Amino acid sequence: MNKLTRTLALVSTAAAFTFATCDASAAVIKITCEKRANRSKVSIDGSNLAPGSYKARIISGANRKTSDVRVSIGDEVEFDFDSATGEAGATKIPANFIVNSQVIGKILDPQGRTVVSDIEQCRTR
Repeated sequence: MNKLTRTLALVSTAAAFTFATCDASAAVIKITCEKRANRSKVSIDGSNLAPGSYKARIISGANRKTSDVRVSIGDEVEFDFDSATGEAGATKIPANFIVNSQVIGKILDPQGRTVVSDIEQCRTR
């Protein structure tokens, strides 16, 4: 192998590792949820996102609810779902929304494709 071929091979390998490690800066989702006898409450916080518009979807048992679209602030976006009336900015869900104290949370792009998701065990009070 001549010097030029080795140099090109090293550059190609370095580029491949660079692109392969880009997922280290992948989107992050944080889900917090709470189930009470007469209330369900879920918060979805996304970070390390590309600037843009997103919606959130929560799923628990057979229940599912999707928020309206929100624009990220910097690389972050936040969504609240709540059965309590009067929770400003929260997407309304029924008091019995959370089933078996578990919620799947997803952050979606405007077309409904999943950007990041996770499952959370909810606090029961």
